[in-house]
Amino acid sequence: MTKMIFVNLPVADVAKATAFYEAIGFDKNPQFSNEQASCMVWSDAIHVMLLDRGFYRTFTTKQIADTHKASAALIALSRDSREQVDAIADAAIAAGGRQTRDTEDGGFMYARPFEDLDGHTFEPIYMDMEAFSAAMSDQQESVAA
Repeated sequence: MTKMIFVNLPVADVAKATAFYEAIGFDKNPQFSNEQASCMVWSDAIHVMLLDRGFYRTFTTKQIADTHKASAALIALSRDSREQVDAIADAAIAAGGRQTRDTEDGGFMYARPFEDLDGHTFEPIYMDMEAFSAAMSDQQESVAA
């Protein structure tokens, strides 16, 4: 069996949350979706389950975090280029989300964090591994000198 991850997120409105995730590039799997939940596919191995807050509550006895006020998780989404990072962040903002911090440009690493409609934070990120390797090599040389 392939190892998979299902990130379960409580949402106020499943239909609106589903539309948001579709707008940023997720695909809905109707086989595991209904009025209480939408299974949103990022890749063959990674899925986000958008669960109505009442339905989510059936899986935990803990208080459900208000992610507009408190951070519960930072979910990084790898992208293949800076342009793809910008495209998903722009799509998120256009669909009602908001950018949470300034764009981070560390040379080899580029990110534009955003929140979805319910305050869940995503960090689309691009890492230029060649530039990263060169930076680490330069850093090791300066430490050795």
